Amino acid sequence: MGFMQGLKKGFVRLMYGRNGVDQLGMAMVWTCLILDIVSMFLQRRVPVGGAVLYWAAMALWALAIFRMFSKNLYKRREENSRWMQLRWRLLSGRKSAKERHADKEHKYFTCKNCKTICRVPVGKGNVEITCPKCGAKIRGKT
Repeated sequence: MGFMQGLKKGFVRLMYGRNGVDQLGMAMVWTCLILDIVSMFLQRRVPVGGAVLYWAAMALWALAIFRMFSKNLYKRREENSRWMQLRWRLLSGRKSAKERHADKEHKYFTCKNCKTICRVPVGKGNVEITCPKCGAKIRGKT
């Protein structure tokens, strides 16, 4: 067995039972890189701002490494799950707005009470629909 294979085997043994890299960890690493690059450009113009961003990136980097080597899998998975829910909420809203705009066969109404999106076929004239979630009446023209 060569040196590199032994090193790899040792690292695999070290990481056994630890969290490793997940989606939140990757997001933290990418955020660190972006903050570092911005701090390099900001360092010349606003030295204090660049230093603050640099130390924020280093703190985030330390937190990402802590999460990767953590043995408390339950807590790390809970954190990752919350991150994925937040990410899904942010990205799915933008994606569905694009899809709604492209849909020419339906008109979309948003309930003012619960923010539920209701779909009605185009060409029905003035309609009054009932929200399936909260029961509020929504009026509009299709």
